[in-house]
Amino acid sequence: MILKLKRTPGIFLVGFMGSGKSTVGRALAEELGWGFADLDEDIEKREGMPISQIFDTRGEAEFRKVETAALQERVRSVERGQPCVIALGGGAFLSDENFQMVSNNGISVWLDCPFATVERRLAGYAHRPLARDPAKLRELFAVRRAAYERADYCVPVENDDAAGTAAKILALPLF
Repeated sequence: MILKLKRTPGIFLVGFMGSGKSTVGRALAEELGWGFADLDEDIEKREGMPISQIFDTRGEAEFRKVETAALQERVRSVERGQPCVIALGGGAFLSDENFQMVSNNGISVWLDCPFATVERRLAGYAHRPLARDPAKLRELFAVRRAAYERADYCVPVENDDAAGTAAKILALPLF
């Protein structure tokens, strides 16, 4: 295992909504024998409401503050040496503060999923506030790619095989 992961054992999965961060993250954590955390699930538990309701009642700016606070909690756990695979929300990696937290406390892996796959996976999911408008979804996908490219590693998502994608991550020069 590389020194950075020995000091702060966090693998942060980044990528667009629907790219498989949670599903792949669970498979990866199981293979490693590490903990797993889904930042969106942490937020919903902490706030006592779905993310869509946070967006609708408090707005995206307030959601991003809550998201950063949830990430800080997970990072503190990693800093204490508790190994964890953490699936970030699709917009979490865009914030410079969040990017620095992730970069200083583990390894980031971008799950680079084609838009057609994202579109298929998100079809009919009204609970995703930023996916409600197909034209805006496509634009958001294109805009966010530059932020995801800052990740330490990029793993192409070529199908719906989460275990196969997790195996690609395990093959990276991390272990």
